[in-house]
Amino acid sequence: MSNSADSSDEATKGAGRRPGLRPVRLLTAAVFALAGLIFFTSFNTAKGTNIRTDASMLRLSDLIQERSHKNGLLDEANGALREDVDALAERDSGSSAAEEAKLDALEKEAGTRKLKGEAVSVTLTDAPPGATAKIPGYPEPQPNDLVIHQQDLQAVVNALWKGGAKGIKVMDQRLISTSAVRCVGNTLILQGRVYSPPYKVTAVGEPEKLRQALTASPEIQNYMLYVNAYGLGWKVDEHRAVTLPGYSGTVDLHYATPVE
Repeated sequence: MSNSADSSDEATKGAGRRPGLRPVRLLTAAVFALAGLIFFTSFNTAKGTNIRTDASMLRLSDLIQERSHKNGLLDEANGALREDVDALAERDSGSSAAEEAKLDALEKEAGTRKLKGEAVSVTLTDAPPGATAKIPGYPEPQPNDLVIHQQDLQAVVNALWKGGAKGIKVMDQRLISTSAVRCVGNTLILQGRVYSPPYKVTAVGEPEKLRQALTASPEIQNYMLYVNAYGLGWKVDEHRAVTLPGYSGTVDLHYATPVE
């Protein structure tokens, strides 16, 4: 009787227990769960495209160039609208001749009107691929020695202003008081648009004074050392008549404000 009762008790206890998972079954379940997660992630990332090839994805440089092109088109459209607004304002402004002359002078100073006159242009280019020292005693160049930098472009712009330039454009854009010449690597970013070398800076003014200012600039004198030693590009041209475009971008000022 005692043995029979013990057997019954053991059976009852066994029936009340939840059967445990064996290690092999647990591992199998984990593998299937992980595989499902991978398939779902791949599907969600691809969204019907081939994620194994770069052709299905736009590179960052492509996106930058696309945005730069769009910004250029927007600048042109903005410039056309500004000309229409100016024409309507002149027709219906009711201003006196003196007021109109003052406004015209201010717009010229601001760089929003076209400017025509004698000019000097400066073209800067990277050194040829694989350039070496051309002058005995100079060390072999580092990669940074062979490309145009922001400081080089800024030195040319500053020298031309100092030489009495009435207006300056870099590449195809007019500079105004809020313009900033910035480079990332050897790529120029100017007013929302991206450019690659060669870089051309054009200034309207007296050619002789502009040339003298370029020659007198200590920063450009330093740049010329690299021109002579490693072959960086430097070309100065004079033009009898050049028309600079008016600035067509936004003139809104952005400034920092204290956090309250």
